[in-house]
Amino acid sequence: MSGFAEQTDTTVLVVDDVAASRYAMGAVLRRAGHRVVPVASAGEALIELDVRLHTGTLPDVALVDVGLPDMSGFELCRRVKAQPLMATLPVVHFSAAAVAPRDRCRGLDAGGEAYLTVPAEPQEIQAVVGAALRGARRRSGAETLVQRLTLLSEAILSVQAARCLEELADAAAEGASRLTRAPAVVFVTGPEGELHRGTSRSRTALALPDASAHDAVARLVARISEGRSGAHSLVVPAPLWPAGFFRPGVEEDARLAVAVTRHGRTPVCVATPARRTATGVPADDGLVARLAEAAALAAEPLLMYQAERHVALTLQHSFLPRPHRLPRLAGLDLAARYVPASRQAEIGGDFYAALRTPEGALTAVGDVVGHSLEAATVMVEMRHALRAYSVEDSDPGVLAERLDRMLQHFHPDATATVCLALVDPATGRTRIANAGHLPPLVVRAGGGAEYARVCGPLLGLGLDRPEPTELCLTPGDRLLMVTDGLIETRGTDLAVSLDQLRTAAADAPPGLDALCDTLLGCFGHDREDDIAMLGLRLR
Repeated sequence: MSGFAEQTDTTVLVVDDVAASRYAMGAVLRRAGHRVVPVASAGEALIELDVRLHTGTLPDVALVDVGLPDMSGFELCRRVKAQPLMATLPVVHFSAAAVAPRDRCRGLDAGGEAYLTVPAEPQEIQAVVGAALRGARRRSGAETLVQRLTLLSEAILSVQAARCLEELADAAAEGASRLTRAPAVVFVTGPEGELHRGTSRSRTALALPDASAHDAVARLVARISEGRSGAHSLVVPAPLWPAGFFRPGVEEDARLAVAVTRHGRTPVCVATPARRTATGVPADDGLVARLAEAAALAAEPLLMYQAERHVALTLQHSFLPRPHRLPRLAGLDLAARYVPASRQAEIGGDFYAALRTPEGALTAVGDVVGHSLEAATVMVEMRHALRAYSVEDSDPGVLAERLDRMLQHFHPDATATVCLALVDPATGRTRIANAGHLPPLVVRAGGGAEYARVCGPLLGLGLDRPEPTELCLTPGDRLLMVTDGLIETRGTDLAVSLDQLRTAAADAPPGLDALCDTLLGCFGHDREDDIAMLGLRLR
């Protein structure tokens, strides 16, 4: 018997109401290197399994006598298999009395993996137990792989849904943490060598290493990824890996999965502790590397968008007049604000303009529909066209018609909104044309605020336009024009937002700057669209 004894590091539950049989079966199994847990009834077996389930020490296999006094071994097997957390426990039935083929069939139908007729040779007992263990481990391994592949798929979906590199890094770190059941840190390297970091929720952002540690990581990732493409895994010993990324102040080896896209751009490094987890999660089965590769592929378009956004913002800032460089218009005060959308949002085509004409001051606020570099370039063209057209005729209705034709001719797929106001500072007479834009808000010097009743179709559609609306401003009155980025909020009716804006404007302190700053303070935080604002006050 000692010839087949080996240390298998497994636990076997033996359920038999006959003490001598329990002892004999236990002796065979112990000599083969198994730990044995003997119980005398089905009821005791269920209690033992329940205790072990809650302590995480379920046996690896159960040998169950068919003829138990309180319930049959078949029924015990059914009850065990009916519990999801114990369903994978392999059960081997045995009996010295129930040895007919129908008995074996009943054991298999109840969910058992094998059936032993006793007495049996020790080699046969060990072979049956070993076969049941191997089958259970194969099934468990397949189920574990399915679970881990599901976690990988969920992590990749989260990475692909990220709106910026910081979100991507956080999503990848959380996915790696769930795959490894350990803290994770992700680094994404930008085109200029800048490092974007993300951490898993299991690793708090407090007490992370300082800038020098991040610089060391950036240099390390650059060396690993130089001249490479695809995904690579390696272990970096603690002396070369800065302390504290996984646990505050602790030095430990790091397992890195570094992925670089085909053109050598956008290295992504997923870092986890190199130690094997106590839960038996594989140290490296390639899934973390696949996650790093997916993150690198998802980071490239975000970096391209980031570059496009920078170009578009530069374009907008280059062509929009600075608030302190607005033209000086006799009899009027002017104020303007421009706030780009939050970092996660796309760039838009918002603009404002203030021009001096023979007929008075021409002011405009508009928005090219869409969010792209193309929208920003169309915006620039519209501003230049407005300046050129106003030299010949500054009437808002005429200008709206001409801008409409310009878009149809040069940008047939583009549409835009614009509100145009021509103010005579001497009389306060104001003509307003609106092309699908928010109406201008008139804040009276004596108190209260109201929207000008003016509307019209978008530019670029070639539709008939109503005559401009006329109103009269008195000294101290303020006229405010804004783009919808200031107030438009998903899930909130625009009419409600407009009324909130009107109320806030009516309660704002005197002065144009105070009005603009008050409204930005009320509505301008973390907006999903750009904000353009232009106000004038009749002296």
